Amino acid sequence: MAERWEICLKRWVGAGLIEPATADRIRAYESAQGQPGGLRWPVLLAISLGGLLLGAGVLLFVAAHWDKLSPSFRFGLVILLVAFFHLAAALAAERFSALATTLHAVGTACLGAGIFLAGQIFNLQEHWPGGVMLWALGSWIAWALLHDWPQAALIALLTPIWLSSEWLEATRWWSPVNRQILAAGLLLLAITYLTSLLAEKVTPERKSLAWIGGLALIPFAAAVIDLGRIPFQLISGDFPAVYQASGWSIALVIPLLLAWWLRRGATWMNIIAALWVVALSFTSQSNFQIENQMWRDLGHYLACALGAIGLIAWGLKEARKERINLGVAAFALTVIYFYFSSVMDKLGRAASLIGLGWLFLLGGWLLEKARRRLVAQLEKGKI
Repeated sequence: MAERWEICLKRWVGAGLIEPATADRIRAYESAQGQPGGLRWPVLLAISLGGLLLGAGVLLFVAAHWDKLSPSFRFGLVILLVAFFHLAAALAAERFSALATTLHAVGTACLGAGIFLAGQIFNLQEHWPGGVMLWALGSWIAWALLHDWPQAALIALLTPIWLSSEWLEATRWWSPVNRQILAAGLLLLAITYLTSLLAEKVTPERKSLAWIGGLALIPFAAAVIDLGRIPFQLISGDFPAVYQASGWSIALVIPLLLAWWLRRGATWMNIIAALWVVALSFTSQSNFQIENQMWRDLGHYLACALGAIGLIAWGLKEARKERINLGVAAFALTVIYFYFSSVMDKLGRAASLIGLGWLFLLGGWLLEKARRRLVAQLEKGKI
């Protein structure tokens, strides 16, 4: 796959903005500059894995010897864990910035463990989401001081976890209806994260948001559908209207406000995505009164297919390959899940396996062919 600058260079030459000789000199210069950076990604991968293993190993060691430690020694160890990694990062900042960034991230991760371990030391039986709030607040402070992308990624994870824990604690008597509203809000937030990466705004922080959103999008969509199928009779008592209205308002408004902050004038697409999330939630609810039995059975499949096609179109409009790839994958998963749940049990064993084989072979080939054609057109600047 050609580098992005090479694709842009071909486009500029084709448009007559630069001469072919100038383009050749640029290629020669970049080729000469690219040799020393050959180990960049392996080194970053080693540092990332090393940071994860280091943090996990320290926490595991403390947990294994926790019962043998006195309360005062426990509290001192908790403070030492949080301070040690940040101090080590400060010392390594001038010599190896990537290592310093990793150690700061490990230090912020240890902060969460320290908060909950301190609560255990002093037998604090208070509002447990408050611990998550303190952890999220620590990540906000770390990001304000450091402006590192791992701190931004921790904010993107911990802040929704805190809000989710507050919602679950406040509405624990009306589970699982409260969980579908939560899943819908997290699904819309994942879409906001995914679409934060724009062609003119490519930063490490936005890349981390796009990765988080891309990994969370399909699981949260499945959660919205799965939680909607739980019979309403399993719920103890009716869900108060004030909680339902406030829950849906928070679930929709917060991701849209974040989308406006990240995307400004292009937020209208996120509003359409919010309408799709609401539609997916209602079409998957087993207690939602729908007269047409076929629509009640197939509505969420159609909503998922429409959402996948919309994500592909979104990627084409804003020239983002990851949205095209994810949209194609979501469409393929929708078709496969529909076959397993609604078609396979109506066929014989041999016919169902033959149909599944054709679905994987022919359908996979057609989808991959369409995906490659769309990505190739996108790279050539034809869309």
